[in-house]
Amino acid sequence: MFFLLVLLNFTFFQETSQIYLPQIRTFTNPVWDGADPWMTKQGDNYVCCYSANNAIFVTQSKKMTSRGEARKIWTAPSSGWNRSCVWAPEIHFIGGRWYVYYAAGISGPPFVHQRTGVLRSKSEDVFSEYEDMGALYTGDHPEDTSSNIWAIDMTILEHNGKLFAIWSGWVNQENTDATPQHLFISEMENPFAMKGKRVKLSSPEETWETGGSLNLNEGPEILKNGENTFVVYSCRESWLVDYRLGLLQLNNPDGNLLDPANWTKRGPVFQGNATVFGVGHCSFVKSPDQTEDWIIYHSKKETAPGWKRDVRMQQFLWNSDGTPNFGTPYPAGQRINAPSGESE
Repeated sequence: MFFLLVLLNFTFFQETSQIYLPQIRTFTNPVWDGADPWMTKQGDNYVCCYSANNAIFVTQSKKMTSRGEARKIWTAPSSGWNRSCVWAPEIHFIGGRWYVYYAAGISGPPFVHQRTGVLRSKSEDVFSEYEDMGALYTGDHPEDTSSNIWAIDMTILEHNGKLFAIWSGWVNQENTDATPQHLFISEMENPFAMKGKRVKLSSPEETWETGGSLNLNEGPEILKNGENTFVVYSCRESWLVDYRLGLLQLNNPDGNLLDPANWTKRGPVFQGNATVFGVGHCSFVKSPDQTEDWIIYHSKKETAPGWKRDVRMQQFLWNSDGTPNFGTPYPAGQRINAPSGESE
């Protein structure tokens, strides 16, 4: 009799354990088509921003792994400096409003006219109307706006109560887009105006960021971990399988951010493998419950040169010295645990 009771209790425990076993949500990469993925977390919402057909779109969702309905917030004008070639927008919430930083030009190819423009929302609603604040000055002579120089991929760093813009640009304005790209930094007067002259922060000089047909530093993105501040950027050719990520680390957070000697370069910190090609141009967000760090990035769909790309995401960890450990890209189709706190 005693043995029978034990057996019945064990069977009941097994059945109830199966009933209440938590279900772990998973997803697979890639998550959607596209390039230059920009995702930011505002409250409980994930906001994405992208360009298509010379227009800029925004989505908002409670999930990282699926975007909400896309709404067009801006269309390039029929004339002017920004009428064509709208690239890689980012959206930032600063001082109660949304600011979109994007690259555009008058024509292309060749893409020799690219400059950086700014849009500003009329309220804290990400889907509100946006006004065009014009082009930012990214040259060496702020007193002469006609001397503006090629600039793309601008991002914003907020540090110790100050705003800084970091972007990819040319040393001089050129007549060919086969021109090396560098990272520049400038302090900002406000979210739509520079305060001073630009400073060259990084050039493609290391062996792991050179060696191809065109040496590039582009797609800078800000990543913070406690007191540590990083600029994670893309290098090598964006149309080839060797596209990868490098990193700049701010040495002294109380020092001069406009001094290149206050930054240390290392890399590559994330690169492709036998099944995932040309990884780059990323953004970073926390999981819904704030316990995990995730990288959102794009990769090439094929090994042939070109810009057919899709968007991927995966969790990353931190090394003991406070630097990010991005690991290796997961192959397409591999089941990945969904971000912690993400519901059905």
